[in-house]
Amino acid sequence: MFILTKSLLALMIGFIISVIMGYFMIPLLKKLNVGQRISVFVGSNHQKKNGIPTVGGLIFIIPTFITILIMYFTHKININSNLLIVLFVFVAYALLGFTDDVMKLRRKQNEGLTEIQKLFGQVIIAIVFFFIYMKSGSEPLLWFHAFNLKVDIGWLYGFFILFMLVASSNAVNITDGLDGLAGGLSFIAILVMGIISWSTSWLLGYEDIAIFCFILAGSVLGFLVYNSYPAKVFMGDTGSLALGGVLASVAILTRHELTFAVVMGVFVIETLSVIIQVFSILVFKKKVFLMTPIHHNFEKLGWKEQDIVRLFWVFGLILGTLAVIYGAWI
Repeated sequence: MFILTKSLLALMIGFIISVIMGYFMIPLLKKLNVGQRISVFVGSNHQKKNGIPTVGGLIFIIPTFITILIMYFTHKININSNLLIVLFVFVAYALLGFTDDVMKLRRKQNEGLTEIQKLFGQVIIAIVFFFIYMKSGSEPLLWFHAFNLKVDIGWLYGFFILFMLVASSNAVNITDGLDGLAGGLSFIAILVMGIISWSTSWLLGYEDIAIFCFILAGSVLGFLVYNSYPAKVFMGDTGSLALGGVLASVAILTRHELTFAVVMGVFVIETLSVIIQVFSILVFKKKVFLMTPIHHNFEKLGWKEQDIVRLFWVFGLILGTLAVIYGAWI
């Protein structure tokens, strides 16, 4: 009960600070002229969003760290090696995304870092993750909880970490195309991973990781006050890469990588729709969807943006609930 109380307190503080920061930061971003450049390919209904401030991920990233400091100095959270890994990934991916956003703004187009540059940055992050992870006494094991099976994959675990980080961060980035879509789904996923972290009592600092998840969830909820339709700010790559990376890091540390695939189910579907579309065009010279990611396909079918977001949130909540039942209860 005590950890639940601390987690709810963390969520509330993160939310309040995020709302306050958004109130002051959005006018500042407008003044700095850091407006989003909307692609001409997404449709005329999105062109009205041209100029809406981006780099809004700072609205939940900075409050998360402020809240951690508040809780640390009030002795409600402890800093340990596992939490440091999570914080490192969070900051590293935020900086990678921020660099990409800044380059896009300077070039005044939707082209920042190249795919090779992004991948290089992600490889460096994965190597540091793997080094700290192994130095902390962890083992390179894949856990299959349903079969009570542990498989030692040795140095290949480094590649597995890289895959998890790259796949998760890119999935959130791909999904960030409608007002509140990626933010709402991320809020659900972070809450779920926080609850799952509660049940991993064998993990060093599991309570602190759970509290971190609730801090971040509260901060993202505060960001949604400004990002929900009609959006006043976008999270940009700064936010999407940071969220995807940190979610993957928590899944790896808690050994719930397979459960994580369910938690991220909507993100997975969004990513698969892009892969399927590209493959079909290259091989069969035909489109499977009217437009990808799949949320744009629904738009082409005449759905309203708000209805698509609500539908995806509901599916995300259902999948998240199933993940909690399996990962933290059964």
